[in-house]
Order: sequence, then structure tokens, then C-alpha cells
Amino acid sequence: MTTVDIPVSNQLRSELGDFSSIICFKAVVVGTEEALGEKAAAIALISAGRQRGKQVAKQLDLTGKDLASENIITVLRAALGKEGTRLCIIEKIVQSGESITVHCRETICSAGEPEGSPRKLTFTLGAIQGVLEQISGKRLRGKQIESVLRGSVHDVIEFEVIG
Repeated sequence: MTTVDIPVSNQLRSELGDFSSIICFKAVVVGTEEALGEKAAAIALISAGRQRGKQVAKQLDLTGKDLASENIITVLRAALGKEGTRLCIIEKIVQSGESITVHCRETICSAGEPEGSPRKLTFTLGAIQGVLEQISGKRLRGKQIESVLRGSVHDVIEFEVIG
């Protein structure tokens, strides 16, 4: 199994460490939606995720590497999955022309949501988008096309190259 260290200048908290709970993260999401409205909150959370994804790619020295899909999956699983920040597990990345489809499971955005929930990936979508943009050097637009909350086996995100 590949492990990837995402360097942090210092541990952010001496006793509790660098990780927090999904419950607290979900409270931030819901509170942001209540304060800004669903659409504005989605824009803000995707943007925050995108910035985080770019930061991760830079920390892992992936900028401009344009790695083959299998290499991207290995690195992203290590950085964002069980051995990393635990944002999600990336199962598959499929490139087809100007489109990139990413199949994820155990995403932080879907965690704890009831079956049939209309919740969409926001921060997770943005984080994956940021990593892929940093790697490829291309601007992407992402949208969730399948959800584990609505009967799919994976949360699936489709990215279109827009520049």
C-alpha cells in the first residue's frame, strides 16, 4: 500500500492532532447553507475544496505532472483516503476526450446522510477538482452525476475541461 505524507509545517494542535470529526464538518456545511442559502453555500464549499485540492497537489509536487489515471488514483487514495486526510476513497478515474469522470466512495459530503437525501458533493468535488486542475494545468467544471444517497454504488463526479 502506498502512503503519502502531506507535509504540514507544524502539527496544528499538540494534543488533539490535525483531524476533526465529520459531525463538526457537517455542522459547518449546514450552518453555511442556513446563513448563505443552498446555492451560495455550494459555491463557497466547492471553492474552499478547490483551494485545498490545489494545496494538496502542490504539497505532493504534482503540479503539471499530467500523471496517467492509475498513478493519480494511487496518489489520491493515499493523500485523501484512509492513509491521508480521509476525505474520500477514489475508486476509478476515467478520461474520455475532454471529460474526466471520478468514482468515489465514503465521501465526507455523503457521510451520515439518509437514503434519498438531496445533498450533493461540494467540498469533496472541489478538492478533487483542485487536485486535477493543478496536475493537468487545465481549468475544469465539475458536476455530480451519481450519488450513493440516491441508489448508486459510488458518488460520481464528471469534470469538463473549460480552459
